[in-house]
Amino acid sequence: MRQFFGKSQHGNLAEAVRGLVNPQFIMLFSTGEQFENHVSQLEKLYPGVPSIGCIGMCYDMSVVEKGVGVIAFSDGIKVAVNVLEEVSVMPVKYIDRLMQDTREVEGSRENTICIDFCAGNDACALTTIYSVLKQRGISLIGATGDANKVSANGRIYQDAVAYGLIKNLHGRVKAYKENIYQQMEDFRFIASKTDKSKYLIGSLNGQPARQVYQDILHISKDKIETQTFKNPFGKLNGDDICIVSIKEVVGDSLACYRQVNDSDVLVLLQLGDYKATVKNTIKQIQQDFPRISAVFSVNCLFRYLLFTQNHYMQEYLKEMSALGHHAGLVGYGEHYNNRFINQSMSCVVFE
Repeated sequence: MRQFFGKSQHGNLAEAVRGLVNPQFIMLFSTGEQFENHVSQLEKLYPGVPSIGCIGMCYDMSVVEKGVGVIAFSDGIKVAVNVLEEVSVMPVKYIDRLMQDTREVEGSRENTICIDFCAGNDACALTTIYSVLKQRGISLIGATGDANKVSANGRIYQDAVAYGLIKNLHGRVKAYKENIYQQMEDFRFIASKTDKSKYLIGSLNGQPARQVYQDILHISKDKIETQTFKNPFGKLNGDDICIVSIKEVVGDSLACYRQVNDSDVLVLLQLGDYKATVKNTIKQIQQDFPRISAVFSVNCLFRYLLFTQNHYMQEYLKEMSALGHHAGLVGYGEHYNNRFINQSMSCVVFE
């Protein structure tokens, strides 16, 4: 298979798709102001070609912050694109669409990936999708887009998750997740007084969550929202840790970017040697795939901000380019199989 990446920093879609011939699957990344227009234009340029899209930044060797970007796959794939609607209420109502698509694609663990863009309520949407994918061992990566909008096959949807099932007809696929954080000492908490609808943590080990976080890190209240770049929480998920970013302070509570429930076990994380972690990820991928056709990745907005502040973002993209054709999306929350994670990177590699 082949991967195409095109961009226009000025939002010119015709410029972004220049050179794109006979695509079999397209992903569109645009701004809130131009998204609907770009979705319509894309469908006119490539009528009937399966596509999904969202509002967000994208990248290859550089980041497209306010323009438009297109990633397309061709030559040797089988694709099905669809949406699950009403994700805030009952996405399972539309599960037959995904079940039918998996049957049509006839994918397996070795050769198929699901890429999704979600408009919200990610945890519920992922649980629904993965209940079908796990029956065939198919992995998933994806992200939250902005403004509660996604697109699929030329249509705009709100309160929905758009997905593409992609089967590599000539090789393997594999999903990866990268975590640049490690557990900080032996801090472990039981969450309580949570509000699932507002993603609030009220108490940690029976004490006000805000105060606990401040006291451990010796920071003022106004530093909490940026301190999450260095010290997010981690939610234990078996042997894995899902990162939980802090969004803002609400009284004595902490509002987060993913749901935390009463009695969840949380740990405090600290930023590790992220440059070494990136090099290890690249090395592992190269060991697993001596021949790489494409790499599509999703990097968290907070990772993008952290890397940019530390003057590492350009170096990061250069290092990832050593894998070959690498391009991706800056997400507002990352997906890896059935997990909704923050401040992470997930990616899929095509042989």
